[in-house]
Amino acid sequence: MITQLKSKRSWLLLLFLIPGIKTYATGPVVKPDSLLQKAYILNIMHRVADWQINDWNTNGFKHAKVDWTNAACYTGIYALGSIKNNEKYLTTLVNIGNDLGWNTGRDRFMADDYCIGQTYSLLYTKYKDKKMIAPFTLLADSIVNKQHDEPLEWKNHIASREWAWCDALFMGPTALSYLSTATSNPQYLDTATKLWWKTTDYLYDPAEHLYFRDGSYLDKKEKNGKKVFWARGNGWVLAGLVRVMENMPANYPDKKKFEKLYRDMAARVASLQQPDGSWHASLLDPESYPVKETSGTGFYCYALLWGLNHGLLDNKTYWPVVKKAWAALATSVHADGMLGYVQRIGASPDAVTENSTEVYGVGAFLLTGTQLYQYLNTHPVAAKN
Repeated sequence: MITQLKSKRSWLLLLFLIPGIKTYATGPVVKPDSLLQKAYILNIMHRVADWQINDWNTNGFKHAKVDWTNAACYTGIYALGSIKNNEKYLTTLVNIGNDLGWNTGRDRFMADDYCIGQTYSLLYTKYKDKKMIAPFTLLADSIVNKQHDEPLEWKNHIASREWAWCDALFMGPTALSYLSTATSNPQYLDTATKLWWKTTDYLYDPAEHLYFRDGSYLDKKEKNGKKVFWARGNGWVLAGLVRVMENMPANYPDKKKFEKLYRDMAARVASLQQPDGSWHASLLDPESYPVKETSGTGFYCYALLWGLNHGLLDNKTYWPVVKKAWAALATSVHADGMLGYVQRIGASPDAVTENSTEVYGVGAFLLTGTQLYQYLNTHPVAAKN
């Protein structure tokens, strides 16, 4: 009982006393215990997803339907749609795919432009309609056969040909990996892993266990003199990492290497969590960006929960981290379902407000909520701790 009371007190402190958590500013005040109830989690996911879909239906798509921004959102909508009795969200994605003719973007070898391939591949795996992956399979064959021998320095529009920026690790390898599962063709996964390590060799800082955004940031410093490591950028990486691993057979040659990278990054990211439960826009200079940022926080929370669900992380260490992160995310949802505190499109840390929103933040939120829902299915006692 004493332990439970202490736990509840800590939740109350987190929700009402720590700067940055403003339940009164975004939506109705909820009891701390409610945040971890499955009914609440499902309800808030519905509110966030429905707000986004209604915004598309009412105001149109702010970005092209095939754009990476929306493609990241689709990953979360698919995750929600995979929960029993939520198939209507999959119907939304099928309709979008039909509208696009199941094509990827115009820039063939730009990872952003085939990020949508992961959702196409997931839909094909469920519905077995070959048209859903036909164009992407042709593109993927071209990617497999391409030399990929250019250096990754940030010049000469290298992003249109190579995975030369860390965001690409959520866009490109994930799409190839899900296609590999959908088609039972290991070539796509093999290419994804080969190119993952090429990017990692260039952008990963083994001392910090974090990725630079691109080559132009290797020598840049924050106001406090520390290296520039962008929260969402590393969120893209960690979320992409688990989505690639999700498609790896148990005996896959690089699996252990990926798992080590994942554990190293997870430990580092957890150590940088802020008192409000979030991660701010800059990982090593959070004071210069003193407000929570929900796209990076969402991708971290998703990836850490995935590790808990797959036995790669220990509950004692990481459950408190994700519990605090979920509180930061859930209290960023407005009464109408809009997710706030999402940093706008960019390449480095930037300011956010409670009214800042973007579609990829919605995707991260729904990915997180789905993993949390699954976790509580198998760890029901966790909701009380």
